[in-house]
Amino acid sequence: MSRAALIDGRAFATDMLARTRAEATTLARKGWTPRLVSICVGNVAAAEIYVRNQKRNAEAAGVTFEERTFDESISLEQLTGVLAGLNADPRVTGIIIQRPLPAHIPVKALQKAVHPLKDVEGMHPASIGNIVYNDLALGPCTAVAAVEILKSLPLDIEGLNVTVIGHSEIVGKPIAFLLMGLGATVTVCHHMTRSVAMHSRAADAVFVAVGRPGLVTGDMLKPGAALIDIGINRVDTPDGPRTVGDADADSCAEVAGWLTPVPGGVGPVTVAVLMQNAVTATRLQMEHYAAAFQAEGA
Repeated sequence: MSRAALIDGRAFATDMLARTRAEATTLARKGWTPRLVSICVGNVAAAEIYVRNQKRNAEAAGVTFEERTFDESISLEQLTGVLAGLNADPRVTGIIIQRPLPAHIPVKALQKAVHPLKDVEGMHPASIGNIVYNDLALGPCTAVAAVEILKSLPLDIEGLNVTVIGHSEIVGKPIAFLLMGLGATVTVCHHMTRSVAMHSRAADAVFVAVGRPGLVTGDMLKPGAALIDIGINRVDTPDGPRTVGDADADSCAEVAGWLTPVPGGVGPVTVAVLMQNAVTATRLQMEHYAAAFQAEGA
């Protein structure tokens, strides 16, 4: 068997950003320029690479990007007040909460404080809950990115047997619901699953997102299956530190039909989905205000 075809996430993201930029330009002509505000608290260095990457992609997508950094001593109440101000500002169409946060600032509290229409990360409980009803307007970026990659492959997702390894609230579970909405038959595995390999070997597509390097090996895959590796892990090698996924790329490439590399697979598409969400959020807010003004005039 030939080795798996590597899915070029960077090229995929470039195409997505071009489409997003076209929509952003149309909205800007109507007076609605997409504008993201990034919130950092305390240890900015840890989030610096993510912010820089988001800013670069925002420029490519025609989205205005503003960074705001707050001292680590800021209270939850003060930060919630900042978010309330951004929620009320029609010039701000999207809000990003950068991680990590100080121990006294629970990330879930901030995610709940962001208005659902400005939740470009897709992390608000309302955004997560909407997926159950197949409302995908603003879905969690990583989950949406992974599913978009699968949709790009020459596979009929209706009736496709899929195994999702990992059941986190922001990746594994949303992926399962997104795929069920598309008609796939989905099995979700987690740390209490008795035999992950039994399920993954029966699957036409496997998603893995658990944070354990080398968890999925080639003998766990059905020949020709699609493997979407969402894991990001730093490991030490004789040649120095490397970033790897949750799959053993070498052995999996001998069996899989398609494989996302790490880095360069799901990661770039995730940021592109964030920008797509930013533009979608802007359009939804434009429509919301138009409807409100129409109702006032009626």
